[in-house]
Amino acid sequence: MHLTQVMPAIFANLGLPGVTDDIGCGESPSGREVLFLVDGLGADVIANYQDQVPTLARAISKGIVKTSFPTTTATSLATLTTGALPGAHGMLGYTVRVPRSGGRILNSLKWDERVDPQTWQPVPTLFERATHAGINTTHVAAKRYEDSGFTRAVFRGAQYKGANIAADLVAETVRALEKTPSFVYLYVNDVDSAGHSDGVGSEKWLAALTAVDQLVAALLEKVPTGTRIWICADHGMINVQEKIYLGRENSLLTDVETIAGEPRMRHIYLSTNSESAAQELMQRWKSELGNFVTMYSRKDAINAGIFGNSVSDDAADRMGDVIAIAQGNCVLLEPERAEKEATMVGHHGGDSEIESSVPLLLAQP
Repeated sequence: MHLTQVMPAIFANLGLPGVTDDIGCGESPSGREVLFLVDGLGADVIANYQDQVPTLARAISKGIVKTSFPTTTATSLATLTTGALPGAHGMLGYTVRVPRSGGRILNSLKWDERVDPQTWQPVPTLFERATHAGINTTHVAAKRYEDSGFTRAVFRGAQYKGANIAADLVAETVRALEKTPSFVYLYVNDVDSAGHSDGVGSEKWLAALTAVDQLVAALLEKVPTGTRIWICADHGMINVQEKIYLGRENSLLTDVETIAGEPRMRHIYLSTNSESAAQELMQRWKSELGNFVTMYSRKDAINAGIFGNSVSDDAADRMGDVIAIAQGNCVLLEPERAEKEATMVGHHGGDSEIESSVPLLLAQP
């Protein structure tokens, strides 16, 4: 099961034309569907911490979902809401270089108003398609995300309802389910945030996980009978053990002009844009880092399909000359952000099974 299949399957059972239920969601009992996206909830979490999540542990497991690469929020949420892979929607990571911008970096979550969201992410969202088809489509999340460029790129078409506390998140979700057919996308990022700052399994992370479970329990009490609540995620997370400081007492940044991505996955842009220059850098990195890193030139990455079988010209243009993927529990720290990145305990973005596997659960009142 793949992340591209989740929302099309749910919408198919609300009557959206042109999509199919390839994962066996089945007919919507009441025409009311909720997709609760818990940022950072890896597939391993439910089994490993079931005492902290009794409500989630009782939910029906529909299987493990494979995310797209890189395993980061910006890429995964675009994949989820378009049903397309990164090579098509063009959201290739947390940060990427904007082509022909003089080296400017776009942070996909914070955005840059010089970049048009609909041009950058051109694939119609499932929200747009559903709204056009007469399905009441609502996005419930923190108020701070409402007018962001990322929201306009990835969530356009849904009616945004901002809410900052659990009670309001529940209330807005319930209100959005009054009409049928209705689809509500609900999002929280507390588990991801706690994992980054304190690590998976930490006291802060466990508190955030417990709060998610309590939110699901509250939803089950309040939503109309027949509503289905699907719980999914965008990526899992690992705790870092090995930190590699790029360019610090090593030659890893020789011939490198710009670094983007994040510590588990780097887009590397070279001073000389050529396949031979890419191969030279990869040989140098492999010689120094060995099994700590997997590397692709842009050409190799496209041929290997790591961003999907089809890569648009725009997506290829944004891609690093070299893609470096940290292995094991290693991170690749970029000089200008190294001190901040080094304080983070939990990371994601790589291609490990833990980072790439998320649950799909079904809870019903």
